[in-house]
Amino acid sequence: MSPRQSFEHALLLIARCHGGGAAVAQAAEQELNSWRAHSGDNDAIYRLALNAWHASSPDGLQEHIARPLPASMQRRKVVAALGLLGMASLSGAAARWHWLQPVELAALNTGKSQLLLQRMGDGSELHLAARTRAAVAYYRDRREVTLQTGEIHLRVRRDAARPFSVHTPWGKLAVLGTTFTVAVRDSAMYVEVAEGHVAVWSGQGSGENSQLPERIPDASLRAGQAVRTGADGAGDVHNVALASIGAWKDGWMVFNGTPLGEAVLRWNDYLAQPLLLGTDSSLANLRLTGSFRLAEPDVFLRVLPTILPVRLARQENGQAIIQPR
Repeated sequence: MSPRQSFEHALLLIARCHGGGAAVAQAAEQELNSWRAHSGDNDAIYRLALNAWHASSPDGLQEHIARPLPASMQRRKVVAALGLLGMASLSGAAARWHWLQPVELAALNTGKSQLLLQRMGDGSELHLAARTRAAVAYYRDRREVTLQTGEIHLRVRRDAARPFSVHTPWGKLAVLGTTFTVAVRDSAMYVEVAEGHVAVWSGQGSGENSQLPERIPDASLRAGQAVRTGADGAGDVHNVALASIGAWKDGWMVFNGTPLGEAVLRWNDYLAQPLLLGTDSSLANLRLTGSFRLAEPDVFLRVLPTILPVRLARQENGQAIIQPR
């Protein structure tokens, strides 16, 4: 390995030590220590690379003095290493920039009544419900999904070296490998877990940065569990039927004691003409249970008054309003 290749190798390992996740950083540190111990030349080049890394950081503008090289380093390697030192700051900045760049990006959007399946390079699958807007960014040390609005059903391929997280305006969640849904609607985040384990943090404005909170999660969900987070924090963890999680991707709208107002919001992602909920306060206390085909919204509207004490009032334009009976 030439001195230049050794310098670049050291920079890459240093970048992993400083910018990777815990598992990546630990593996890089072990490899770096082993490489340095192999020879005095490697250790000297490591010092040059470390100087370059620090010089490229925002707080690295102070005077920088390179440590002396060991006498055992051959003259030609000394000359080559000193030549590398002249480009150290630039190379360090380039290494840092390279490490921070995403390796896979996707901007995902669906319209009314539209579903979408997005397969990522690691084998993970993202199913988007109607009227969903999200962005995916994969980095060398982590995988991130930012959900602005709508609902996603995720089947995440396990990769301990690249943790997977989801960020929304109402909270964050972290997983290693699992199947779950996360939704943003009506000023809240909803998380339901079908397989595996998901840690959930509440926090308004959480989607504005990609950092996971350092505090203990507000909820720790296993298969068949769900939680809602909003401006008032995280609610109680409750059980959900596994068959209902992400059922919309298979063409079904499933409700299990769902507040009628939430059910209306979910249906409106698929109805050509939005359904309206009346202003009577008694409607807020109604809970809906049942399974309905997404392709047959008229059937839902027809049977709703037989399930709940409501009636449908039609406006002149044909739009339906749910009123108490």
